[in-house]
Amino acid sequence: MGPTVSTVDWVALRAAASAAMRRAYAPYSRFPVGAAGLAEDGRIVVGCNVENASYGLGLCAECGMVSGLHASGGGQLLAVSCVDGEGNPLMPCGRCRQLLWEHGGPDCLVDAADGPLRMADLLLHAFDLARGPAGPPAVRDDADEVAGPGPGLIEYLGRGTVFVHRDVVAGRPVWTGYWERAAHADEGAGILEEAPNWPEAAPAIAWGRARTTRVVVVDADGTLSWAGMGDPPAEIVRRRSE
Repeated sequence: MGPTVSTVDWVALRAAASAAMRRAYAPYSRFPVGAAGLAEDGRIVVGCNVENASYGLGLCAECGMVSGLHASGGGQLLAVSCVDGEGNPLMPCGRCRQLLWEHGGPDCLVDAADGPLRMADLLLHAFDLARGPAGPPAVRDDADEVAGPGPGLIEYLGRGTVFVHRDVVAGRPVWTGYWERAAHADEGAGILEEAPNWPEAAPAIAWGRARTTRVVVVDADGTLSWAGMGDPPAEIVRRRSE
């Protein structure tokens, strides 16, 4: 599950973006931009815009930030702040919204003047090779039709963990989940695929079992229960049958 607006230190994130902005190279536009992102392991990575006399070759601050993310260990972005020369929040351009989707996913939070926004709201129809074009989330009633992983994810079948959890879509409580890749020698942890939304937990659990034997259910109060195959991990004492 991604962070909530209240769990992100937006003051610190915006301050880091402002510090990066002061190192921008913007002699042509005279419009310095800084970006700071919160990675899933707690790192803050930053970037600034770097312009070029061939204007189209300029690099946005978000590009430098994502390079910093991977140069310092990789992982997913949980929250991002982009600021102008006065330290005020800026909306990422279209190219950078796609970039943030690729490296943060639909639940990545983006700082905005009226309050942070999810990438799923900023980029309603993002292109994603794993998920295809994304649209507003729908609640599925076809509980008997649980698709397996797409062709690009077959190599991960049986690996990682699926977390099934509650959510709210258009004011309606739903069950959904995400498939998380475990870290190993040559790649870091990260989200492989996000589940559709269902009115009941059972199809979300079945979706998880179609991907891995490790399925953990997170209830609304944060309690964990085991819905996977075999014995649960020692830290999870409850077992969920559906």
